[in-house]
Amino acid sequence: MRRSTCLAALVLALGLAAAPALGAAEHALATLKVAPRELAQTVVVEATVEAVRQATVGAQVAGRIVELPVKAGDAVRAGQVLARIDPRAADAAVAAGRSQVAEAEANLANARRVHERNKALAAQKFVSQAAVDQSEATYRAAQAQVDAVRANAGSAVVARDWTTIVAPYAGIVGETHAELGDMATPGKALVTVFDPRELRVVAGVPEATIARARLDGARVDLPAIDRSVTPLRATVIPVADTRSHTTRVRFDLPPVDGVRPGQFARVRLPVGVVTTIAVREAAVIRRGEVTAVYVLDGEGRPRLRQVRTGERVGDGEIEILAGLAGGETLAADPVEAGMRTATR
Repeated sequence: MRRSTCLAALVLALGLAAAPALGAAEHALATLKVAPRELAQTVVVEATVEAVRQATVGAQVAGRIVELPVKAGDAVRAGQVLARIDPRAADAAVAAGRSQVAEAEANLANARRVHERNKALAAQKFVSQAAVDQSEATYRAAQAQVDAVRANAGSAVVARDWTTIVAPYAGIVGETHAELGDMATPGKALVTVFDPRELRVVAGVPEATIARARLDGARVDLPAIDRSVTPLRATVIPVADTRSHTTRVRFDLPPVDGVRPGQFARVRLPVGVVTTIAVREAAVIRRGEVTAVYVLDGEGRPRLRQVRTGERVGDGEIEILAGLAGGETLAADPVEAGMRTATR
């Protein structure tokens, strides 16, 4: 009863809209012929957008963050400063390292002089060979100490450079993981940067589907920007998830504006063909809970008929799951068909 009421209300509404045209000259009604045809059968799987190139840069030295000039959403150049850590601790380490190097080099010079003197005295039989061996051992230990403190001092100089964190490549700041004034420690994440020119979607495809799916015919729906694109390539990760029994498949996207890592996506995978009916979406009327088309009867008069629709297929067409049969004729313009019905 409710469906009949809705259909009647729809016809009445179209009839009221047609009232000003009662005196207009009637012309031929544009029609469409319904014919079953083969369409690709697809399986839809959910996916997530991720960046092909994404890096989270972190601190390699300890210190207070004294500069954080970027925020989420900023575009950055390769080598641009992302953060600075207070260099005073590193400067102190560099100064201490230089002092240690100077002290070790002085000890080495003294050990060298003692050893050379002992060798000369041993040649004149004034000191024993044991004294020469002892001075040589002291000299070699001093040389090893110099090498060690020079390595430490070099590390301190490098650590001084690590107080400035820069972007590894041009991209977008996805997230900052610290605030100005926070203490940075080695390994602490500071800023995440991604390249928006190289994105992909990752989907978990059921094992039963991936065995018969044509990955090269996949389509990716991006609801965030209301677009559907053809991926550049598909890569199957050769490891299945033991709990969900799915395999991860990566679909590289062409350059698309407005897409960001973490966004939701759908992947449509063709798995075969199915015989169905599809009509132009413009021929379908939607009013509240009613979805209908105008079907021409045996006398060529349009009659409103409720249908059940499926997914969009092709360019501007929609699948009809129930309500139509092959060989029937539809009105191409449902509004005009409704006006014709109301004026009869």
